Amino acid sequence: MAIEINKEVSTGTVEQRMVYESGNEMAAYAAHQINYHVMGYFPISPSTEVAQFLDLMKANGQHDIKLIPADGEHGSAGICYGASAAGGRVFNATSSNGYLYMLEQMPVQSGTRFPMVMNLVCRSVSGPLDIHGDHSDLYFALNTGWPILMCRDPQAVYDMNIMALKLAEDPQVRLPVLVASDGYFTSHQKRRVQTFAHRADVHAFVGEHSPDGFMHVLDRNNPITVGPYMNEPDYINNCYQQSMAMYKAADVFDRIRQEYEALTGRDYPILDLYRMDDAEVAVFLMNSASEIIKDVVDQLRAKGIKAGSIAPNMIRPFPAKQIAEALRGVKAVTIGDRADSYGGHGGNMTNEIKAALFTHGVKDTLVISRIYGLGGKDFYAEDGHHLFELAIEAANAGKVDVPFDYWGHTPGDPSKAPKRVLEPLKYEDLKTGLITVDRDEATGKLKVKVPPVRQLTKKPKRLAPGHGACPGCGIFSGLELFFKGIEGDIVALYQTGCAMVVTTGFPYSSHKATYIHNLFQNGAATLSGVVEMFWERKRRGELDQYGLKDDFTFVMITGDGGMDIGMGPAIGSALRNHKMIILEYDNEGYMNTGAQLSYSTPLGHRTSTSNVGKHQGGKLFHHKDTAQIMAATNIPYVFTGSESLPQDLLRKAAKAQYYAQNVGLVYGKILITCPLNWLSEEKIGQTLIDDAVNSCFFPLYDVEEGITTITYNPEDKGKRIPLGDWLKNMGKTKHMTRPEYAEALQSFENEVERRWQRLKAKHENAYL
Repeated sequence: MAIEINKEVSTGTVEQRMVYESGNEMAAYAAHQINYHVMGYFPISPSTEVAQFLDLMKANGQHDIKLIPADGEHGSAGICYGASAAGGRVFNATSSNGYLYMLEQMPVQSGTRFPMVMNLVCRSVSGPLDIHGDHSDLYFALNTGWPILMCRDPQAVYDMNIMALKLAEDPQVRLPVLVASDGYFTSHQKRRVQTFAHRADVHAFVGEHSPDGFMHVLDRNNPITVGPYMNEPDYINNCYQQSMAMYKAADVFDRIRQEYEALTGRDYPILDLYRMDDAEVAVFLMNSASEIIKDVVDQLRAKGIKAGSIAPNMIRPFPAKQIAEALRGVKAVTIGDRADSYGGHGGNMTNEIKAALFTHGVKDTLVISRIYGLGGKDFYAEDGHHLFELAIEAANAGKVDVPFDYWGHTPGDPSKAPKRVLEPLKYEDLKTGLITVDRDEATGKLKVKVPPVRQLTKKPKRLAPGHGACPGCGIFSGLELFFKGIEGDIVALYQTGCAMVVTTGFPYSSHKATYIHNLFQNGAATLSGVVEMFWERKRRGELDQYGLKDDFTFVMITGDGGMDIGMGPAIGSALRNHKMIILEYDNEGYMNTGAQLSYSTPLGHRTSTSNVGKHQGGKLFHHKDTAQIMAATNIPYVFTGSESLPQDLLRKAAKAQYYAQNVGLVYGKILITCPLNWLSEEKIGQTLIDDAVNSCFFPLYDVEEGITTITYNPEDKGKRIPLGDWLKNMGKTKHMTRPEYAEALQSFENEVERRWQRLKAKHENAYL
């Protein structure tokens, strides 16, 4: 992290060092130098690395920030708000739909005037899902009441993060501040960056932390009420004060950036104007693209064209007057928006610049609006030349022929429309008759008959080959084994995660049955709506035309932390008891975003946000028992399963289908391997699953209408092994077998044994 390459410095009065790092690394580096009190976070690409770098530095003792992994972005925003209300310095980073998920918290924080700094690593907003960089999430931030600083490169990310805290805490402002950079363009590309050489100089610039003079909830001698219910005229007065603070933020930032320039030699005026003094045509762009356009300006100037460019370093408050003055005398300007304001005849920057020109009496400048670079589409000098050509044509003609359009999109070709490659599965092949489930009238229990697995090999797979899963991934072998126990047609919903991402890269799909995807946290609610619409349309006779021979089985596939961020909607669906199956593949982390810790990650296990070092030994708290949580909702059927006992999993799949079609919601959990992030050999995947079961870490049981039954007891079979025999075979856990981590191993063993003994007690007593 922040590898020093020399001690070269620019002009300035403070000692600096040159490093070669990315935007995400520099956001983390600035945060560690500031040494914030708290960071509440949740992983989402491309901002995830910020927390990862901070956790790695924490493991090595480089800072004292309390890093709090949340259950989702909404929770992370709540953590940050609470920490800020308690009077400390607070930091966060997010992207895209993660930012939208926390959006309702944003106006609360600014409206109650608690400062913090949050990095928005800009990314496309779903849907459909795209993880690359544009400004569609940033534009949702415009009305939240947060000052917004813009970063064109990793150097700016570092500098703005340091200035942002000083801005947020200024007595004239006292607002949370957003620092925006472009996902992947800036967040992941490494550049030369100059940093403060000494943390003490950072602290001297931002000022030592002192909440004195401002209210917080930890002052026992001054109890306060935070976020009261407020009627008129108080509410409008509060909003007026907040608005005035926002406008003051521009003057305060202007003062701060001049102080920063004196220290470092680097200046960030509110508007970055390039060769605008005599410009006749101009282009307005933000962040990473604004550097590329400067080369285009130079090329046009060499041809005698008076071109210039404008890029803001701050867009909240919006520098309306400065932009109007910069464009006074310019014949035409092309405004590139990296997000659309659908139906608004231009992106947000276009409409705000038009308003600025009108308000400040600039009547002759022609404005062209183009939406560009969506979904991470690269911006090249050739694209810049096109934007200037539009301005030059308008300036020469004295009018704009096409005021608003997209640039870089590809017209559709009907002859290349996606065609069906996989034919629908035949009902006759899916309904083998080899699996039967009947209820015993005498005992009320289900009687399940499943054949040996080899007799089901002719049953077609629900997923086609050719998906992009990593070698050795256990997801699809586990899912296909479960699906062997399901007879007939299914409708599957996949939450965001590895299983979703690697099977649906448009225009391709590996799914032979109907597939749905919605937001990471909201899968259970979405499938609930599908289920209830099915039963209602069936009741009305609207589905008869589709030749449905039996009822669908509705299955939601979740994993990669989906039962963290999605637990609330899952419990809601359970309490409503919709007829569907929730099946969790447990790979013990958020693997699709780079192996961050999940609440399903066990104690002591290494992930990219629970690093191992001299000050930290992996994850600091025990794993969440989702099966027991869902059993507590009193749904009719809960089970755990694994490939280590295929017949057991097949029986449970058959029972799950019966309950989902006839009684209500089913929850199942299967343990699967992730060699890439478990740091294990692909060839021992089956052994690792067997060992997890035989060590009693992952016991196999079901809870049928409230009655717990252990379906495989390794003690009875004489196969129980020590927990360490499982841990030693994975790179993420082998450190736990070393003497210095004996305490963590003992704690983990104690918890596994406690849960196993409780499970045995429930097995032996139907009332538990």
